[in-house]
Amino acid sequence: MRKIRGTDVVWLFFLGALAALVVTKPEHSVYEWLILLALGAIQVAEAHLELSSDTIGAALVIALKLALCYWLVAETGGVESSYYLIFWLPIVSAASNLGLGGTLLNTLISSALYLSFLFLVDFETNYIPPEGQRELTVRVLFFFLSAILVNRFATENRAKTERLAQANRELREAQAEVQRSERLAALGQLSAGLAHEIRNPLGVISASAEILEKNVAKENEVAREVSGFIRSEVHRTNELVTRFLNFTRPSSLQKERASLNDVVRGAVSQLMKQVKGRSGDIEIKQDLHELPKFSFDATLIESAVLNLLLNGYEAMTSGGTLVIRTRRNGSMAEIEVVDSGVGIKEDQLENIFNPFFTTKPTGVGLGLTMVSKFVDSHGGKISVNSKAGDGATFLVSLPLET
Repeated sequence: MRKIRGTDVVWLFFLGALAALVVTKPEHSVYEWLILLALGAIQVAEAHLELSSDTIGAALVIALKLALCYWLVAETGGVESSYYLIFWLPIVSAASNLGLGGTLLNTLISSALYLSFLFLVDFETNYIPPEGQRELTVRVLFFFLSAILVNRFATENRAKTERLAQANRELREAQAEVQRSERLAALGQLSAGLAHEIRNPLGVISASAEILEKNVAKENEVAREVSGFIRSEVHRTNELVTRFLNFTRPSSLQKERASLNDVVRGAVSQLMKQVKGRSGDIEIKQDLHELPKFSFDATLIESAVLNLLLNGYEAMTSGGTLVIRTRRNGSMAEIEVVDSGVGIKEDQLENIFNPFFTTKPTGVGLGLTMVSKFVDSHGGKISVNSKAGDGATFLVSLPLET
């Protein structure tokens, strides 16, 4: 619900003044005053309760205004009522919330309701001269002119609002990419220094463990087992350092003309090998549309697709369907990976492509960051759409170079 705005106060003030004038009339109907108050209440409630947020809601509000306007004019003299301009309320509402067709239809209905009072006129005793007929025609034409003008302004305003919203979305995406690039650059400098400092003691630890294993008695199984643990963990740590270095090092693209669908099939095949034997009722569907061959690094893109597939597979802890589809969208080739897993919380969406951010207990937080890096290096884009508990959809767009 919105706060009371200045326009609401002004609106109620002038409507109150109009209602006050009703009381000063020698002859007036109590309905006249009540109808004005009802119209004022509806006008304010329409904005604050967002009653016209959709087409159906807008149509219902407009219909209610039309009924009240017709009732007010009927109570105050019909076709000769000084309140005939009140029909502008539903006309302006329609012009602001509906398209041109809806606007013209509502204006036609408003005009027909106003002119319908002519059927109540006794033409034998109340002859309408040509000047009066022209006056009625002018009033109806002004209804249409006002409706078309307001509709044009409303349409232009909606278009500007949509363009501004799109520009804001693109700006936020650009800012996120810049921030991600800055973090990657800082991480690269840090990793290069740390790798040297970490690998030297790792080498000493590994060599010491090997010497220890050779010099302990064969009967000392505990020492040999501990030595093996040390060497295994050193190897794992060294592999992790290598992954960090590979991640921060600029990608060297080896582009060749290839079929993206073949690459996707290869990634699916790799996924099947990696998850073979795992428990869980998960169905994998492929929906691969025809695409032309174009230049890209097949190895990097297959790795990116595999990471997305693994990410989706691991998100479906209770089973589900994992769908991967390809399609052409103008000058872009698109890869879409859809899972029916646990989804991603809204406050985590902005961070999922950041390095070392992970929600998995055993994750390192580089999988999606690597995917983003590989896609960016091709001049492409990656986006995600997800809600907690409602699965996730990752969309990768790569420029076609045909």
